[in-house]
Amino acid sequence: MASIVESGWRYLITNFNDFQLACLGSFFLHESVFFLSGLPFIYLERAGWLSKFKIQLVYEGAIPLAFQQNLIKITKNNSPAAQEKCITRLVLYHLCVNLPVMIASYPVFKFMGMRSSLPLPSWKVVSTQIIFYFILEDFVFYWGHRVLHTKWLYKHVHSVHHEYATPFGLTSEYAHPAEILFLGFATIIGPAITGPHLITLWLWMVLRVLETVEAHCGYHFPWSLSNFLPLYGGADFHDYHHRLLYTKSGNYSSTFVYMDRLFGTDTGYRKLKALKKAGVEDDGKEM
Repeated sequence: MASIVESGWRYLITNFNDFQLACLGSFFLHESVFFLSGLPFIYLERAGWLSKFKIQLVYEGAIPLAFQQNLIKITKNNSPAAQEKCITRLVLYHLCVNLPVMIASYPVFKFMGMRSSLPLPSWKVVSTQIIFYFILEDFVFYWGHRVLHTKWLYKHVHSVHHEYATPFGLTSEYAHPAEILFLGFATIIGPAITGPHLITLWLWMVLRVLETVEAHCGYHFPWSLSNFLPLYGGADFHDYHHRLLYTKSGNYSSTFVYMDRLFGTDTGYRKLKALKKAGVEDDGKEM
């Protein structure tokens, strides 16, 4: 397997220069992974398949009416028109914001030591760096996200991302351009300060995209990672954040749950989980 990866990488660095790989290659990889992983959730929603795993449908009727007063109703149902609007704006944002940022960031990454040459880094080095990126990104994202939920920034910036109270995979990157730049810093700060091999940066990008698409997919499956990794938030954790009023949402972390638990910003979510559990145990009767 290692020889296959190395041969493929040799082909890339032989036929493309560092700038092309780091900027255009990264952009193409991001777009491919993002849309190929996010589009299926649109079809799932339109077809109504696997609806028993749809998070907000599962919660309906299982919580008290008093608790439901905080739920937001904007874009409760994701119509085809709303989904098409999301896709159109995503393409615009990616071309006009993401791509220029990748190009502008290239000198910084090169200065910090990013390389694309052989030999490839060992899996020990790659895994250590990516674990570090996830931890650092989650910490920085948590605080940046909390700031975006202050009244003025929410109204003028972050409310764009919250147009979809029932998120689907592609809404993960649907946001105001200012937010893309602001929270995007959390994703690139780790690689920027460590100067990784480009293949490590690509792997980090792929994993981060898949994680955020899954967190916004709106479905909690038996095979969801949050069922197996205690500290992983996943879709159930983040879906709660989208369907409540901004002053009461909580669950600000991107990947893990410990920051919200540590600072007490997941109390509403834990209360809802307890209420749902009690409601299910009471034969589904509303409490």
